Amino acid sequence: MNKKEAILSAAITLLTEKGVHNTPMSAIAKAAGTGMGTIYNYYSNKDALINAIYINIKQEETKVFTAFDATKPIKTQFENYYAAIIDFFITHPTYFQFMEQLQASPIITESSRNEGQKSITEVYNLLKKGQQQRIIKSINIDELLMFIGGSILSYLRWHFNQKETKTTTLNNQINLLWDAIKA
Repeated sequence: MNKKEAILSAAITLLTEKGVHNTPMSAIAKAAGTGMGTIYNYYSNKDALINAIYINIKQEETKVFTAFDATKPIKTQFENYYAAIIDFFITHPTYFQFMEQLQASPIITESSRNEGQKSITEVYNLLKKGQQQRIIKSINIDELLMFIGGSILSYLRWHFNQKETKTTTLNNQINLLWDAIKA
């Protein structure tokens, strides 16, 4: 792991554990095993570091689609996406904690949000294709994405608060969500 990766890793851990306002840059430097000057060589301030983490998570999220088969039915692709994005955040709980804490924060710049939007391009295209084939309801795609995102967020909150995970619950959520958006 290079210094920049060490800084990002230490920062996401501390920011999710202690919170944005309770995490000084000096603590991040110490946890990363580097000096303050090194952090400032990469990031002009804590807000810039937070935005870099946000973009990094969104870029990692994009990789969820790399194994998708566009020849499968729309429903199957959607079910696979939903299960994959849930698995992504369950596998990376600090990513979920970070995103939940900062998703609506004014610290995340418009530029970072625009970059982050790229992570859902494939979902957008899938929904649009589904609408063109009259498989998915003809509702504004941004509204569909908001609805789907709310379902993902709710499921993950529920998951991280459970002592035991029930796999049938994920399947139920996928079926409920599909029933809500299909034409």
